[in-house]
Amino acid sequence: MDPDEIMLDAEAAMEKGFEYLQHEFSAVRTGKASPALVENIDVVAYDAQMKLKQLALITTPEPRLLVIQPFDASTTKDIEKAIKESKLGINPIVDGKIIRLPIPALSEERRKDLVKGIKQMAEEARVRVRSTRRDSIDALKKAEKEGAISEDQLVSLEKEIQKLTDQFGKKIDDAVNVKEADILKV
Repeated sequence: MDPDEIMLDAEAAMEKGFEYLQHEFSAVRTGKASPALVENIDVVAYDAQMKLKQLALITTPEPRLLVIQPFDASTTKDIEKAIKESKLGINPIVDGKIIRLPIPALSEERRKDLVKGIKQMAEEARVRVRSTRRDSIDALKKAEKEGAISEDQLVSLEKEIQKLTDQFGKKIDDAVNVKEADILKV
């Protein structure tokens, strides 16, 4: 396998892991309303499973209120049920064709639980990055055994892989710090 391809695959895999972490973070509730909080909730409508954002317009008219306007009024009950069954812990208020989601203030204990949760998500992302590093180095060693790269190139490329790993580790740490500050801000 081409060493450049191995490096590109490693970077792409690490980037994908980081993007997934950011996606996971967007669904973690802070004290303020955000459409990202509910847009990926699975809703069973039209005999199919769909994301909420495919079925409704989600707006934040106030810092602590989400308003969901279904494109089709017949899906209102399905959306309400999906929100109640989600792990958000927010009770939807149905007002005709509109669903209101008042976002309650977070208690100190709940904030600490959320911070533990994001740290656990971050550790899973770090494990993914380290796994990519290990797989990439294994692929490079295999390329060296096959004679595709020299021993010097192997050492140099291993250092580059480590540099990438450190870079994504820092990105993960920075994302955790930003999200933690956001959650703990009263």
